[in-house]
Amino acid sequence: MPIPDFQTIMLPLLKFSGDKLEHSLREAIEHLADEFYLTEEERKELLPSGQQATFGNRVGWARTYMLKAGLLESTKGGYFNITERGLQVIKKEPEKINIRFLEQFPEFIEFRKKKKEKKKKTPGEEEIPPEEVIESAYQGIRENLASELLQSIKSCSPSFFERLVVDLLVKMGYGGTRKDASQATRKTADGGIDGIIKEDRLGLDILYIQAKRWENTVGRPEIQKFAGALQGMRAKKGIFITTSNFSREAEDYVKNIESKIVLIDGELLANLMIDHNIGVAAFASYEVKRIDQDYFTED
Repeated sequence: MPIPDFQTIMLPLLKFSGDKLEHSLREAIEHLADEFYLTEEERKELLPSGQQATFGNRVGWARTYMLKAGLLESTKGGYFNITERGLQVIKKEPEKINIRFLEQFPEFIEFRKKKKEKKKKTPGEEEIPPEEVIESAYQGIRENLASELLQSIKSCSPSFFERLVVDLLVKMGYGGTRKDASQATRKTADGGIDGIIKEDRLGLDILYIQAKRWENTVGRPEIQKFAGALQGMRAKKGIFITTSNFSREAEDYVKNIESKIVLIDGELLANLMIDHNIGVAAFASYEVKRIDQDYFTED
């Protein structure tokens, strides 16, 4: 089943706390993951930032909202347990607990007012935890930036594109210095290879490069030609970079040959440039913090 949203998690979390014992968030996450029959992949699925598990984040927000409504209370060392109000809610056997349900409690209404939410939600619209809102907005900004980058790459000259590839590979740790990489990345005698670059600073191995500013899909014949050129150079490693994309046949082909060929399409190229700050510049940064549970753990 898909990972439940944090409002769906509220009632199961409250029932889990109904034993009146103290529980840690980790205990709750593990118990509820079993209750929702989450697969191993779903349990490990991360938010786009890769810093936190999606399900764990949602359990955390379900707990936070019920703490604000007085159904749960924090105890020592980041643990929590159910309150008398929470027990009374369980006795009433509600079909579900969501934000609308929690709005019957004055403390929760006050909490909502303090949030000063500017967005007006339409009836039935799902509310999303703040971290996921930030993550979603960030991903949208990144996708737009990647699209703009790709358009800029396609409009640049072939020589500029070659320099861009060199800059990226150096930032990724290949080729040693920028000067070394510029000297190594050169036209070769073979039509299937655009250049070569050191795999490491010591030059213990060489990578062969093919870079194409294309609009059309790169098919298997082009990759076969590149693989043949590698064999002619007695090489086993190559990188094929394009501003377009690769056909399924091309992708399948590189999986079944002896030479190791990495395919970098336009989307991946743009995202690698963003990750390694090639052709982009930061204009703002925001640091998101969360409670350090270890700090509040008492001996």
